[in-house]
Amino acid sequence: MAFVRSTDPGFLKGYVRRFAQKSHDHRGTPEVRRPKRCLEKCRSCGIPSAWQSPGRVVTLVHTEDWDAFSGSDPFPDDDVVWGVAYTIDPTYESEVRDYLDYREKDGYTLEQLDIWGIADGREQVVFHNVGESAAVPLRCHTSMTCAGIHGGTQCYVGHNTNPSFIGSEPIEQLSRKIWESVGPSGPNKEYLYHLAEAVRQLAPESHDSHLFALETRCRELDAEKGVSSVAGHPEIEGMRPLQPE
Repeated sequence: MAFVRSTDPGFLKGYVRRFAQKSHDHRGTPEVRRPKRCLEKCRSCGIPSAWQSPGRVVTLVHTEDWDAFSGSDPFPDDDVVWGVAYTIDPTYESEVRDYLDYREKDGYTLEQLDIWGIADGREQVVFHNVGESAAVPLRCHTSMTCAGIHGGTQCYVGHNTNPSFIGSEPIEQLSRKIWESVGPSGPNKEYLYHLAEAVRQLAPESHDSHLFALETRCRELDAEKGVSSVAGHPEIEGMRPLQPE
């Protein structure tokens, strides 16, 4: 990528990463109310209900906001989110910003923040919110999507006021929703599996207990249903992404 000067693993403090955002355009479809006779016809033809509703994608949420949700699942590392810091060539700043603004159009808000790292066994700020131009994770890699702004760092964060924000769902319910959902970009569970693997590879210290718990449950569902870990739904074979996430 010509616009990237360097990449550095790092983490944010005071946020959680959660599958709390509906995906109408990538890993699911818009919600459609169908007459009972149509639903019966869909079932008889084998068309999965997952094609009739939004999937789930991750967003960053302030820890204190997330803790206010009733039924939110507690995890020990809730205030740390690992990702990758992309230092962007200022020449491409507008182009990168326009791309991310389009990709994150479905209910995200930009915020300034600090990016932390670990050096010599100690935590320290590696990118300040009024420092170099940097962007932190494209959602397809680590799901902390930030834009490179000259003189600072900004990140796309989900707020409960946006129309696609769904909030907290029990692990079992959320896992099943992710496992069965399909959209133009492919299976929702594929998005989950790739994200979990990317987080593991960031650094020896990188972790995300909530993400890994969802991955474990979805892989258990794969085993229970006798399907593969990625292209497990026979009805979606041959689908290809229509646009980048």
